Amino acid sequence: MSSPASATYPAAGFEESPASLSRADTHEDVTPSEIAVGVIIGRSSEYFDFFVFGIACVLVFPSFLFPFLSRLDGTLMGFALLAVAFVVRPVGTAISMAIQRRWGRGTKLTVALFLLGVCTVGMAFLPGYKDVGLTAVVALLILRVGQGLALGGSWDGLPSLLAMSAPKERRGWYAMIGQLGAPLGFVLAASLFAYLYSSLSVQEFLAWGWRYPFFVAFAVNVVALFARLRLVVGQSYSELLKDRELQPVPVSRVMRDEGSNVLLGAFAALASFALFHLVTVFPLSWITLYSEQPVTQILGVQIVGAFLAAGAIMVSGWLSDHLGRRKLLGGMAVLIGVFSFMAPVLLNSGEVGSTMFLLLGFVLLGLSYGQASGTVTANFSPQYRYTGAALSADLAWIIGAAFAPLVALYLSAQFGLLAVTVYLLSGVACTLGALNLNRRMERRDR
Repeated sequence: MSSPASATYPAAGFEESPASLSRADTHEDVTPSEIAVGVIIGRSSEYFDFFVFGIACVLVFPSFLFPFLSRLDGTLMGFALLAVAFVVRPVGTAISMAIQRRWGRGTKLTVALFLLGVCTVGMAFLPGYKDVGLTAVVALLILRVGQGLALGGSWDGLPSLLAMSAPKERRGWYAMIGQLGAPLGFVLAASLFAYLYSSLSVQEFLAWGWRYPFFVAFAVNVVALFARLRLVVGQSYSELLKDRELQPVPVSRVMRDEGSNVLLGAFAALASFALFHLVTVFPLSWITLYSEQPVTQILGVQIVGAFLAAGAIMVSGWLSDHLGRRKLLGGMAVLIGVFSFMAPVLLNSGEVGSTMFLLLGFVLLGLSYGQASGTVTANFSPQYRYTGAALSADLAWIIGAAFAPLVALYLSAQFGLLAVTVYLLSGVACTLGALNLNRRMERRDR
């Protein structure tokens, strides 16, 4: 896909300023529920793109593009391509912010989603290694770079607007709405692949069956484009975004003046981002490589897990409003740390163990990821919040998620599944450290 790329952008911080709250409902024709529809459509389409590519890295690309390598090495090469979009995404963010300052938010979003759609459908027509050799790999690399640039430009500010327009006592509930795009996108992508994989022979699936999800991704992007444009180019929404100071500023200025807040925002949610790929893409690769469990069965369990994650995301909204986002994120980081010690045992315990790993992992992902957006964005000055939120998310994806399946699979194949424990614990340490630092900064500034 695409990365999830757009997927998780910080929405609002732990506390909003009185000035912000006083402006909360000045546009009567703009309702939080209406914004929520646009947020869910936009995030779901982007996550669907992402998971289509991620699943193809396991089921398609090793045989289609890297038949000259072992199954393990071919999967690792696929995961390297997966990471490319995350690496170039900040560049896309910088370019898109410049486009928006010059031509407006609607133009920026149209360019970004058009590029995303073209690159995604281009993958559907990709020739294999047997047809054009390494040219096929280079072509996929170029298309993946295009996806990353497009994802950097897909930030529309709607999640931030949603959280800032929500009632004060329900900010956590509204902040989690955009995160529902992750499980929804996964369910659709995994269901498509499971259906095609079970309905076709392996030869048919590798020859042409795998291309259909990429065509569907293109169609979904078209629908998402019109749904989001309807919101962001409307006069009421434009005025409200401007009123909330959700406007782009040069990336260089944000990094110069508030780069520390960008870093803090990225590290505060790292435990959740580290877990993201380790319960979705990584286990699909590990179980298919080192067990006899059918692919459709693995995907079926993951689909159930994604539904559980969706429920857990909604629970996270309720918990955040009652406990506070920072306490919830800190508590979930500790639970992810506990889960990391269970991971090697469960993944080495056959079908029952792998099923427990997936279901527990998805529940933890939902509870933590539901509030991973907007962890410390209140630290940004108002004029920097729009761009700073996007950059924090870009950096969190790079550090926490981009290389997770590649690193976890390689190290696990070499040294055992203890590598998964170490990777998750590193994310937990970063989250707890960043949240503690943020708490000290708030006390110092009082």
